[in-house]
Amino acid sequence: MKYYEVKFNISPYSTDACDLLAALAGEAGFESFETTEEGLTGYVQQQLFDRQQLDTLISSMPFTGVDVSYSVSEAEDRDWNEQWEQAGFDPIVVNDTLVIHDGRHLPTTPSSIAIEIDARQAFGTGTHETTRMVCGMLTDTELQGRRVLDCGCGSGILGIVAMKLGAQACVAYDIDEWSVDNTRHNAVINQVDITPLLGDASILLNKVEGTFDIVVANINRNILLNDMPVFRQKMAPGAQLILSGFYTSDIPMLTAKAAELRLTLADVREENDWACLRLTL
Repeated sequence: MKYYEVKFNISPYSTDACDLLAALAGEAGFESFETTEEGLTGYVQQQLFDRQQLDTLISSMPFTGVDVSYSVSEAEDRDWNEQWEQAGFDPIVVNDTLVIHDGRHLPTTPSSIAIEIDARQAFGTGTHETTRMVCGMLTDTELQGRRVLDCGCGSGILGIVAMKLGAQACVAYDIDEWSVDNTRHNAVINQVDITPLLGDASILLNKVEGTFDIVVANINRNILLNDMPVFRQKMAPGAQLILSGFYTSDIPMLTAKAAELRLTLADVREENDWACLRLTL
């Protein structure tokens, strides 16, 4: 997957301005950031980069006398997660039901379900608040015999959790070939059957037959807003849509979109300014 490296200069620099800029850039599809002495360096997939949207968001910053400029270049094409992958991660206890580990750092806390995730250039180990919230919400969902759709599957963790909780079948997709391969790999490790597909939400209408009882999507806000009508088309009567990947401040925008699609808000969870929604049909 190709990324742009965007170097932001904030003058005069302040932590508040830096934090706000990161939040705004996150709305424009940026996935990760590094703080610098001058401001911030952000990384965004080339196919998702919208300069006009970024400029509009920057112009909305409420700080008087603060100037933000930036330069864009192609990020080095390398395995960004290589060092992290080698180090692994400590076991993550989602709740009494579920613990996630990397196969090297084994859990010591008893739980009914232990899932091993080998993350290879893919988002989704449970270390991030949004992943934990969706996993926690899945443990509180009746999944026995249900058909599940995992949108933007990353490492495949959400589909794997659903299958371990009794789902009958899971179809997953991601625009990143690495993620599709990693989902397939992790499904084998955890001895569950998942069908991972390469593509964006349009493949749901072109290649995926039938409807689903549970749809999960842990993606950034703008993609969710764009793809929710497609998710709605693939939901069976009485289905649930579980969304995360956005800030608590984005909740009104997403619930308004849900109302347009005649989806009802059933549950809201928040952790460190991140949010997770359960919507029902």
